Amino acid sequence: MTSTFSKLRQRRQRHGKDHISPRWWPYALVAINLILIAFFILDAPMGAYATHTPNLLYPIGEKVTDFARSGWILVVAGLLFLGAFAYLRRPMPHRRRFQVIYTTHLAAYVFIAVAVSSLITNILKVVLGRARPTQYEEWGTLGFSPFRGDFHFESFPSGHSTVAGALMAALALLAPRYRVFFLIAGLWLGMARVIIGVHYPSDVVAGLAFGAWAAFVTAIAFSRYGLLFRFTPGRLPRPRRPFRLRTRPLSETV
Repeated sequence: MTSTFSKLRQRRQRHGKDHISPRWWPYALVAINLILIAFFILDAPMGAYATHTPNLLYPIGEKVTDFARSGWILVVAGLLFLGAFAYLRRPMPHRRRFQVIYTTHLAAYVFIAVAVSSLITNILKVVLGRARPTQYEEWGTLGFSPFRGDFHFESFPSGHSTVAGALMAALALLAPRYRVFFLIAGLWLGMARVIIGVHYPSDVVAGLAFGAWAAFVTAIAFSRYGLLFRFTPGRLPRPRRPFRLRTRPLSETV
């Protein structure tokens, strides 16, 4: 463990000494305005719709939303990290060792981005205590009951949308070639919470924006140690090694 931290310090000195922190205010300004637009224009019609209109898309939305649960993502990423880390103890060719180390970094990145954003969101949900659309007739869109600790008052921001934003933004950064696909998937995963009537649009926009921001921040932190990403001011973090969804046969990689 000591050697691991020592190597990280060396990498930070080598890769992070001239690292300039990005300017986040443009992203924050856009995100806040999108949340406010959704809050004042879309939330009330959505609340009325969810209360008085039969939801024919509920079965579809219920199945889609399960993909954005943090539990299975964290378990898979955690097991992948532990498995790859343990596998490093075995003797192997240099190229295979590099691939296994890359896998540990990849799993750690996804785990940290999803876990940290999900934890902060769940704390905010309890602190703010916004009433869900199911309580629209009684509380409206401005109904807040902080620290109530009730599922019906944990609407803002959306936890599922935060996880979707973090995961899909992480994948979009790792595989820029498929960036549009991942961004569209994140939007649908977030809006599935609106479809099933448990979140307002502003809850979803806030969750997606915060999850994506967490993925960006984690990527920048990794880039300061020369892990997975390289960072250039004014640009999104870029993967140090191209990530492909399709891999070559094992016989071609050894």
